Amino acid sequence: MAILIKGGHVLTMDARTADLPVGDVLVESERIAAVAPTIDTVDAEIIDARGKLVLPGMIDSHRHTWQTQMRGLCADWTLGDYFRGIRSTIAPAYAPDDVYVGNLVGSIEAINAGVTTILDFSHCNNTPAHSDAAVQGLADAGIRAIYGYGFSNSAPANASFMTAGQRLADFARVARGTAFASGLLRPGAALAEVGMVPWDETVAQICAARELGAWIVAHTGCVWGSEVTGRVGDLYRAGLLGPDQVHVHCNTLDDDEWAMLAEAGCKVSISPETEMNMGMGRLAIGKCREFGIRPSLSCDIISLNSGDLFAQARLAIAYQRFVENDVLNQDGRMPEVLTTTARDAIEWATINGAIACGLDEQIGTLTPGKQADVIVVGRDSGFAHRPINDPYGTLVFQSTATDVDTVIIAGRVRKANGRLVGIDLGALLDRAAASAASVLARVPPGSLPSRSRAGGDAAS
Repeated sequence: MAILIKGGHVLTMDARTADLPVGDVLVESERIAAVAPTIDTVDAEIIDARGKLVLPGMIDSHRHTWQTQMRGLCADWTLGDYFRGIRSTIAPAYAPDDVYVGNLVGSIEAINAGVTTILDFSHCNNTPAHSDAAVQGLADAGIRAIYGYGFSNSAPANASFMTAGQRLADFARVARGTAFASGLLRPGAALAEVGMVPWDETVAQICAARELGAWIVAHTGCVWGSEVTGRVGDLYRAGLLGPDQVHVHCNTLDDDEWAMLAEAGCKVSISPETEMNMGMGRLAIGKCREFGIRPSLSCDIISLNSGDLFAQARLAIAYQRFVENDVLNQDGRMPEVLTTTARDAIEWATINGAIACGLDEQIGTLTPGKQADVIVVGRDSGFAHRPINDPYGTLVFQSTATDVDTVIIAGRVRKANGRLVGIDLGALLDRAAASAASVLARVPPGSLPSRSRAGGDAAS
């Protein structure tokens, strides 16, 4: 049956189409059929959106979803602590079912927050069974996703991947799998950090991804004083940069490197909470603008922060306004106008995310013919949307996941009236807690960074 979303304030995010202060959106099958001030009654399920905001589903362009049940563990960790604690210690302790639980719960958390698409940077592929479990978790959640197969050596002592060639072969197996036939899932390749592996392995990973048509994501320019996540110039000169790549973070890059990314048509993902809290440096929003790259947003690691993209947009716009205005402030002046707007921030979370994932022909705007990934934001019982004086301001500065009323992905309702559809949330969260306890019990005592308080007791 068709779905008719009636009477909402429709934010199309399509530069060719004006927003509708009062409008309807018609969904037929898995696509948007019409957007108009009013659509005649049809044989459809009616969603009453009066007094609410209707917009495209948000898009997270970089999330390590498998870490979901490690929620908040990294609160006081530096990036170096994270590499030692999560990547080198906790990842090897994950069983395939733990990866499944992380991806399932993390994807459902994203849906609950109005995020309908994620680029899943999945670098806990200890064995082939781990990668299969990761894909299955995404599929069972019903989210739209790029599964970024991780090439990092997440469990060095495991015999499954003793050579780089074995992991390349497993990537090809996964990328050719039937899970990607549904249309919601798409294969991707999450590169091992450049500089952490031999150069020929980086080249092989990129070439394998392109041979299989997989979208490529890489951590770039986020480790100061090291070539790890660097070597952009080498990638450029080797012809390995391209428009099929998302470069994440990019805090350390100089202008020459930014020019290389821009010339190659690369995309950029920014993780405001992670970058600012883990000492990774200035957000790259201004550099993206300077070099004509449209910035997108990422929740990154739920082992530190929430899976709520509203929070990322709010922090990102606050940071960018501070940077723009600080020059004036230090000269004893106040700004006369704010050059970064709330609409800009919603673009980062919607159409820019779609562009970053190579999906802007399918999602990211409420445009007839596109996939019906639609959210309705506003709850009659909440303060944040009563009243709505500025729709973009309400979304960026007032909204959280609890304000998301309805989520539709490819024409299927996944959240209705503020509640997830078909999900026993209590049982799901119990499973996440059990998985976390099991993983942490397998971690050698005293092996986590000393700033961790896993289980309530300081690690020694």
